[in-house]
Amino acid sequence: MTAQFFTPDTLLKKMEAMNIPFHLHHHRAVFSVADGDDVDAKIPGFHTRNMFLRDKKEKMFLITLGQRDPIDLKKLESVLNCGRLSFGSPQRLMKYLGVTPGSVTPLAILNDINHEVTQILDARMMMQDVINMHPLINTMTVGLTAPDLLKVIDRAPTVIDLSAAAPSP
Repeated sequence: MTAQFFTPDTLLKKMEAMNIPFHLHHHRAVFSVADGDDVDAKIPGFHTRNMFLRDKKEKMFLITLGQRDPIDLKKLESVLNCGRLSFGSPQRLMKYLGVTPGSVTPLAILNDINHEVTQILDARMMMQDVINMHPLINTMTVGLTAPDLLKVIDRAPTVIDLSAAAPSP
């Protein structure tokens, strides 16, 4: 039996049913942080980027942080106390989170029905008034508060300060 993943439509309907306020913005497809600078400039709030990673033991991580926050994967390994990190393949991304590259979002954790992916949210991001992310597709951006993000994902992510994983100056 194949898992039934959330789609952008079912996700937005879930948020509406939960009475979670959000701001929805439609735009052209955005595949990377640099690719979306013009789009982000028109949307108020804190913009995110996401990394779907796995370590050498195949433990998977969904990392969400500020779009301009640099990360050194070697330092991140130390922060997460894990083995060598690499990016998960598009096939693995679809299998576990039900999204394609460019559409990765902290909301994709809803599709991890077997809880096989560890979700890491940056502490600084979680202090922002409005956090912007894709609602499972890269042609839309949704803005939520941090408490509402936690209500939607309905699981306890690891919230840590990722600044220790920044590259050395």
